[in-house]
Formats: sequence, structure tokens, C-alpha cells
Amino acid sequence: MQLIRGLAHLEPLHRGCVLTIGNFDGLHLGHRAVIEKLASHGEKLGLPAVVLLFEPQPLEYFLGENAPSRLTRLREKVIQFSSLPVDQLLVLGFNRHLANYRAEDFIKDILIDNLNVKYLVVGDDFHFGKARRGNFAMLKEAGEQYGFQVEDTRSLELDGMRISSTLIRDALGEGNLALAAKMLGRDYSVCGRVAHGDKRGRTLGFPTANIEMFRKNTPIVGVYAVTMTGIDGREYAGVANVGTRPTVDGSAKVILETHLFDFNREIYGAYVEVHFKRKIRDEMRFHSLQQLQQQIDHDVRQAKEIFADLK
Repeated sequence: MQLIRGLAHLEPLHRGCVLTIGNFDGLHLGHRAVIEKLASHGEKLGLPAVVLLFEPQPLEYFLGENAPSRLTRLREKVIQFSSLPVDQLLVLGFNRHLANYRAEDFIKDILIDNLNVKYLVVGDDFHFGKARRGNFAMLKEAGEQYGFQVEDTRSLELDGMRISSTLIRDALGEGNLALAAKMLGRDYSVCGRVAHGDKRGRTLGFPTANIEMFRKNTPIVGVYAVTMTGIDGREYAGVANVGTRPTVDGSAKVILETHLFDFNREIYGAYVEVHFKRKIRDEMRFHSLQQLQQQIDHDVRQAKEIFADLK
């Protein structure tokens, strides 16, 4: 898969492409069904399958910190897309210029002149262009004018529920990791590089691998039984806290701290993935570090019991 940042780096698609546009936040089972459908159509036409993303996501541009929490950062999306039948992942920076782009110009300049689209798959509620004037009906009309086919994504359902990033976000917020995993087709996970912390966990007897989440609004907060991959091909069990560490410093930054069982290696700089298995409790403020230490000890024992049940 080729990652392309901006139209300036896009090679001419003389024969055209098959295309889908969206946030693809979480890359859940519904998204994956769309990608499979797109790739299948591309194979029939002998054309590359292209996915168009915006960064930041449009709601993040318009709402800032009030936007819904994001399930996956861009780098995580790129990693997940790389395992799917996608030929090119095109990322456009969403800024004032793009927000004010007329819908008709978006179709002509981007879809036709730059991408030479022959087949397009979008949600039937997809809106684009200034004041969100562009919609599915406009795309259908443009398809007839410029000679490309337009289809909707036809939402995938699970137990009567339409799979969506919003439902997954809600499930994670409620601590229902099992439901989120069903809709994602995998455990919810977070990727990041292990960074140096203040070594507080080490002094408490529970050294942690720290990953800064680079977001203030996260779909998960609290203490979880987790596994970590990305170190040496193995999967390590542990317990993780996601939050702002109210007992220690009450930082505005959201940090993921993971204590791995029976693990004493230094892994600073490693790019790892933390997989969330089950929620243990909400994040709490304690009156003393001693109380925090006692609670962490209890969390570790509870997480080990969870893993014993999962075997």
C-alpha cells in the first residue's frame, strides 16, 4: 500500500481508480466490508483501490476539543489499512481552504481531474463541500455527467445494530469491551512509542511502559487488563491505566501506563500495541501513594484472575 500525503504527491491515474471516502475511524467490520467490496470491484475493472481520508477529521477541525473522541490516530489507521487490499491511501489535510471548497469544485477538481474516479463508494449520508452542500444525490448526478458509478456503503449490522464508530465509542465508554471487539473484529487497541516517564511506578514496585496518547479526549479511561505486542514477537499480559494520573500530578495530558507481569526489560523507544481485554475499574484519586500502591497491587491480582479465566 502506498501512503500519499496531499494531492501534490499523487501520480496521475490515467486509467482511473475505484475510490471510497470517509473517516474510517477504528476500521471496524463495516469499514472492512466496504474495502473488500471496493477492492473486488477494482479487480474486475483492473483499477487501483484508493481510500481518501482527511486529517484532522472534519469534526475535529470544526469542533476542536469538543469533537467526539477518536478511536484511531492516523498512524494507527495507516498500520491497519496496510493489511487490507488497498493500493493507495490518500490523506488530505483538512483546513480552511478545504472546508470552504464548493461541492461542485470538489467533484471536478479532486474526484475527476486528480483521481479520475470510475467507481465511488460512500455512505448515503455522506456530505462534503462548503456548508455540507454536497451529498449522495449530487454525486449520483455527477456520476451520470462524468461517467462514474456511485454506490452507498450499505451499513453492516450486528445483532440488529448498525455497526458504527459511534456505537463502538459508546461501548468503550461504558466499559463493554466485548461488544466493541465484536464490532471491530478484534480487541480495541492503542499504538504508540514507549517514552521515559517520572519512574513513579518503579518506586511503587510496579514499573510501567508509558505511552502518551496525544489527545485530550479518549474513548477509554480507567484501569484495564491488557496485553502488549510489538516487542519481540510475543504477547505480554499486564494491567494498564489510561488517564491523567489524578493522584500523582493531575496532568492535562492523557497517558497510557502499562505494567507487564514478570517483565523487567527496558523498552524505551519501542513502538508497541496495547490490546484492551477487560475493564477493571474507573480511574480514581487516592489520598496517599501508599493507598495507590495497595490499589495497584489489587488491580494486578484482579487482572491475573481475568487472564486465568480467558485461558
